Amino acid sequence: MKPSKCLFNVFLISSILFFVGCGSSCRNAVVKAPPLPLPVSMVELGDVFFAFDSTVLEMTSQSQLDENVEWMMANSNATIIIEGHCDERGTYEYNIALGEKRAENVKNYMVDAGVDPLRMQVVSYGEERPFDPGHDEASWEKNRRVHFVVQ
Repeated sequence: MKPSKCLFNVFLISSILFFVGCGSSCRNAVVKAPPLPLPVSMVELGDVFFAFDSTVLEMTSQSQLDENVEWMMANSNATIIIEGHCDERGTYEYNIALGEKRAENVKNYMVDAGVDPLRMQVVSYGEERPFDPGHDEASWEKNRRVHFVVQ
């Protein structure tokens, strides 16, 4: 038998024995992978809500913004879009301006709390993207908001 063929047979037999031996003991082994972090795009920052025709950040809004700021500080590579929204009352132009003022106030609050302004972009949708399509006060309360989109 040639030496190269003999060496090949030794390798082949060793490989077969390894896989056969591992098959019975490794088959029942449980390998636990560490949990994968959520992709940044799946993270949701809490919305903040406003009174009718207002851009004032109330205490509940400030509490939510403090949580959002904390998340932004812990995730220094994340960037966000701050979306301003309004209810359906008022003209299109008025609601676009109001939504922008709301989003700018939120951005300023977060900047004052230490978030880099370059990580935040402001956009206003006015009344164009309602959360609740209803036409009553309960629906309008949900639509007067600033929403965050993590990029």
